[in-house]
Amino acid sequence: MADKTAMSTFERYLTLWVTLCILVGISLGHWLPSLFQTVGQMELAQVNLPVALLIWLMIIPMLLKVDFGSLHQVKEHWRGIAITLFINWGVKPFSMALLAWLFIRHLFAPYLPAEQLDSYIAGLILLAAAPCTAMVFVWSRLSGGDPNFTLSQVALNDTIMIFAFAPIVGFLLGLSSIHVPWQTLLLSVTLYILIPVVFAQWWRRQLILKGGQARLEQRLSQLNPLSLVALLLTLILLFGFQGQHIIQQPLIILLLAIPILFQVYFTSGLAYLLNRQCHVSHSVAGPSALIGASNFFELAVAAAISLFGFQSGAALATVVGVLVEVPVMLSVVKIVNTTRTWYDK
Repeated sequence: MADKTAMSTFERYLTLWVTLCILVGISLGHWLPSLFQTVGQMELAQVNLPVALLIWLMIIPMLLKVDFGSLHQVKEHWRGIAITLFINWGVKPFSMALLAWLFIRHLFAPYLPAEQLDSYIAGLILLAAAPCTAMVFVWSRLSGGDPNFTLSQVALNDTIMIFAFAPIVGFLLGLSSIHVPWQTLLLSVTLYILIPVVFAQWWRRQLILKGGQARLEQRLSQLNPLSLVALLLTLILLFGFQGQHIIQQPLIILLLAIPILFQVYFTSGLAYLLNRQCHVSHSVAGPSALIGASNFFELAVAAAISLFGFQSGAALATVVGVLVEVPVMLSVVKIVNTTRTWYDK
């Protein structure tokens, strides 16, 4: 299915929609503060119920695209798989923790609210610890990637994420002297990784049994608008709570974007070069670099809200990841495509 995935109008202009959500959210937060306070208080066991529903509406349709039956194909592209796993789990979260420490704790500290520095760092770490699931299919297609490699790599990453996300996040936040309640972190993993993965795979199997691939594609096309609306509503809620901070210090978004940009180009470049060094085909190296660079920002946003709340710097940092995702990843796609002749030498 990945090879048939095209970039929708919404996905192509995601940065524009996020910008509009910033404006709408800030405006509504200013005019209707009681509405946002009511939404923020709708919690059960530290889980905000409206946000949990919105996150599930975002994540489950994306996980429906993932075929865990493709895991048997891992051995066919083992070198590319190994490099991508090394980047995703051995380099990316740790390099982001270092970049966050350098930029947020030191270089940009005088220009950011002091009480939010730890929270910004936590959000950047959450963003880096969640490898992309859905948009990777788009990036792979645009770079001429091998669809079988992309499917098996995403399925493997999602499997690993169930077990590795919480320990890596907890370890890196601990190194940064940021206290994180483990019970809440594990609850986030259960709610926003384990349950959606299990449910999506059960639903996928039922759809295919009843109507084959065509039934699955039909249901995905029906769910896609709902998923996009859920994303936009989540962003409006976040910026409704964050509006005052942004108005007071409008440079916050730009300053948070800088370590994310460094991270994307560093991890994608490293993956691309390692694949070339190991004589991996360009159709695998391209998606490997893109999978290594992009993020599962829906999960990062959900975890940030659960751990630190709507008004936290962590939630804002993860949303900045959404803001820059499309333009920066399209630039990586262009680099991968224009360097094909160099790569093949």
